[in-house]
Amino acid sequence: MSNFRNFLRSAGSTILTVVVIVFLTMLFMKFVAQRTDVDGESMMYTLHDGDALIADKLTYRFSDPKRFDIIIFPYAGDPESYFIKRIIGLPGETVQIDYDGNIYINGELLEEHYGAEIIRDPGRAAEPVTLGEDEYFVMGDNRNYSFDSREPSVGNIKRKDIIGRTWIRVFPFSSFGFIDNDKK
Repeated sequence: MSNFRNFLRSAGSTILTVVVIVFLTMLFMKFVAQRTDVDGESMMYTLHDGDALIADKLTYRFSDPKRFDIIIFPYAGDPESYFIKRIIGLPGETVQIDYDGNIYINGELLEEHYGAEIIRDPGRAAEPVTLGEDEYFVMGDNRNYSFDSREPSVGNIKRKDIIGRTWIRVFPFSSFGFIDNDKK
């Protein structure tokens, strides 16, 4: 009888530990991080098709997104699909792209090196796009193969729609590591 009680006590302890771990993991994934996969080549050469990422959902609870952060947000045309893009324009700014592929923020040339090539189609940014106080203009690094804020169906991204910023690449293992959102 004593062995049976010890077995029940041990089994109960194991079940309780598993329940607590599952609960904490669910809380972590709900409020702190989200796993997502890169689907397509719009962020080449920073991110690649098939990369598995962990997004940081906590940072933007305490600070605002910054220019050049790589963010994750749902696509308005299909809320089950998530886009991964780089922030180019911040709230209140005016973004324009000329037909030579130059990006202007408030009339000044944006100094950046993320674009994989010269932009061939400025899309709706051929005319100045003024962002609201809670809107961001985003683009993929592979500019000519990116479906981003230049397209009317994507448009400006509202602050409330930003899920988080990319944080860690977990797959492929050869590229495992932190994603540098702060470098220019």
